[in-house]
Amino acid sequence: MSKTAPYSYVPYQVMDTDNALRAHLMRYLRHWYWFALAVSLMLLVAFIYLRFKQPVYRSQASLLIKDEKKGLDSDNILKELEIFAPKKVVENEIEILKSYTLMDKVVQQLNLEISYFKDTPYGQREIYQWTPVRLIVEQPTAELYRDEPFRITFLNATSIQLDDHTYPLNTSVQTPYGRLRFFCPQPVSARTEPISVQVNPRSRVVTDLLRLLKAEPTSKASTVIMLTIETGVPQKGEALLNRLIDVYTEASILDKNRVASNTLNFIDDRLQLVSGELQTVEKGVEQYKSSQGITDLGTQAKGFLETAQQNDANLSQVTIQLEALRDIETYINSQPEYRSGTPATLGLTDPTLLALIESFTKLETQREHLARTTSERNPLMQTVNSQLRSLKTSISENVSTMRNMLSSAQQQFQANNRKLEGTIRTIPAKERTLMNITRQQAIKNELYTYLLRKREETAVSYASVISDSRIVDVARTDTKPVKPNQQLIYLLFGLAGLLLPVLAFSVYDAINNRVIRRSDVEEGTQVPILGEIVRKKQVEALVVGARSKTVIAEQIRTLRTNLNYLRNSRGGSQVLLFTSSISGEGKSFISLNLGASLALMGLRTVILEMDLRKPRLHQSLNYPNGLGLSDYLTGETTLEQIVNPLPNNENYWIITSGTLPPNPSELLAGPRLEKLIHDLRQHFDYILIDAPPIGLVTDAQLIAPFADATLYIVRHDVTPKNCLKMVESLYREKRFNKLNIVLNAVRNDAANYYSYGGYNSDRYQYEAVKKKTFLSRFKLNA
Repeated sequence: MSKTAPYSYVPYQVMDTDNALRAHLMRYLRHWYWFALAVSLMLLVAFIYLRFKQPVYRSQASLLIKDEKKGLDSDNILKELEIFAPKKVVENEIEILKSYTLMDKVVQQLNLEISYFKDTPYGQREIYQWTPVRLIVEQPTAELYRDEPFRITFLNATSIQLDDHTYPLNTSVQTPYGRLRFFCPQPVSARTEPISVQVNPRSRVVTDLLRLLKAEPTSKASTVIMLTIETGVPQKGEALLNRLIDVYTEASILDKNRVASNTLNFIDDRLQLVSGELQTVEKGVEQYKSSQGITDLGTQAKGFLETAQQNDANLSQVTIQLEALRDIETYINSQPEYRSGTPATLGLTDPTLLALIESFTKLETQREHLARTTSERNPLMQTVNSQLRSLKTSISENVSTMRNMLSSAQQQFQANNRKLEGTIRTIPAKERTLMNITRQQAIKNELYTYLLRKREETAVSYASVISDSRIVDVARTDTKPVKPNQQLIYLLFGLAGLLLPVLAFSVYDAINNRVIRRSDVEEGTQVPILGEIVRKKQVEALVVGARSKTVIAEQIRTLRTNLNYLRNSRGGSQVLLFTSSISGEGKSFISLNLGASLALMGLRTVILEMDLRKPRLHQSLNYPNGLGLSDYLTGETTLEQIVNPLPNNENYWIITSGTLPPNPSELLAGPRLEKLIHDLRQHFDYILIDAPPIGLVTDAQLIAPFADATLYIVRHDVTPKNCLKMVESLYREKRFNKLNIVLNAVRNDAANYYSYGGYNSDRYQYEAVKKKTFLSRFKLNA
């Protein structure tokens, strides 16, 4: 048989998402009564919840933080000394308003740690202003702060009952909860309705109120702070916000007064200290001028500086003359060929020296002209040389005399300069000392004047302190509660009623991790589906016979027909491998009945019970398990001895598993399996291999190379969905030749299946036929 021929069809899967969505919607529509019941119940629960839920009201107040502060200001008092912090900012004031200290004062002043409740048809409701009795805690005990409220019953106009004890009104009494006093702001009687009283620790009340309080600026560019709190009693929220603003204002004024008082004390202390220091500095200035003989230190210093400048000028002139004499000596002593021009005589005033240098220069020029036309022995040249030597001697003597005179003058000027510099150096020290003393005097004098002025300003500010804030709106409460939102509650509960059945169905589908419908297979893998077999109702294992006209028999025949599309060529035998994910998916049943259907067509068929671990094929047929595959693979028998015909079918043979071996995988990996398949191909048209489940052992993969096609059995409500990923992996990796899926045990009421009724005279009568065959799911090669 040729192995190079291509597939006779190209498999593909059509994922019909619209049908899947429609199937889910139809599933929900079929169970509409569950949705109606759930929505009705949830709306009833919402109604009850709203009736018994205490409404919550929002109270608001606004406060303006002034930009230009009046009264005492940290920028107006000692600003130059930078004692105080920068201006207030809105964020800082918000933190102050939400501070624990301010809220603790509010709770203490309003006595908010004690709450009062009255009975209503919808439960207890808190009351704030119109309570018939007020509890005053004088000396509490730990038992007072219990979770359950106290029940107070009015016996008459002068006594009440608390926990089966009677106590008088408006009198301090000792109770198991400490020393208490029950104060009645208005007359009471036995007809007055009882109330409940809850006493909480102040720290817990303050923390809870801070969690409810919101302080936010109205806008980024605004300094108005909006205070908001949500409570069950509008009067309580308004009183709390108004008192919070009052406490904040009082704290601000108190802080300003404290600053002003501390500033006045500080200024008085500094005035005494600066006054004493100022007197000491003034005496120091007087003593220093007297000891140094200083009248006008600036004029004296100016005269010394002018003398020093004149001496420096003379010294510079002498130095220049000495440098000029040094240049003349260098010029006279150098060779004629190395002389460059006339020597510099800058600063020299001696006429004799200047005349000698001029004569020497002229003779040098004359000698140069003679040297060009005459020799050194020429009398005229010798006369010029003699004159040059005489002038050179005269110039040297004159230069030496002038150097001595100028050196003496230079030393004298330098001595004068050092003397003047010493005198001038003493002047800055005296001036610096005097300046330090006078600067201290000026500083102390200025500071003393400054403190006197600030003392008067602080005294005025202390008498006119006002707050930096102003109330824009006092606390007010909306008439409509903000919680609970009735429309939103009904909507949420209604949606919850719709989602509960969906959630129940989803939970059921999530818990059931087995293949339920064909779409589960199509979504989990791209492996083609070759056929579908309905759930078996017969007891016997072999349901296909010569006159079988049941639904399952016809589906087996359809599967038999579809085998033609798995062949590489029309001739030759075909080896089919049957496997599955786990045990109990019906691979033995399908392989057995498919073989019977092939035998009915006159095709020589043999079925191999190659599940050498748990063979069940011979048990379902009540066929004896003699020598079989394990015996052949171990070499203990021949092929003729293990091939046995099945009764009542002349074209159907079986090879049982034989003796259960201890090493099935090693036997299947041996060389005799290939020889077995080769020999069977010579005698049979179809070889059906009933292999073990691939999800448990590797036996099927060892057999796979010898099979022309593989039928993977997926059973409804048995095969786990996660096994489909393994099937997809095997399909993509091509570990099995022509891998196809056969759906087994499909429910009779599932869509897209034939449903057969009775038959008469070998003709089928269909109750409901939906013509959708396997051929429509594949593209045939042209």
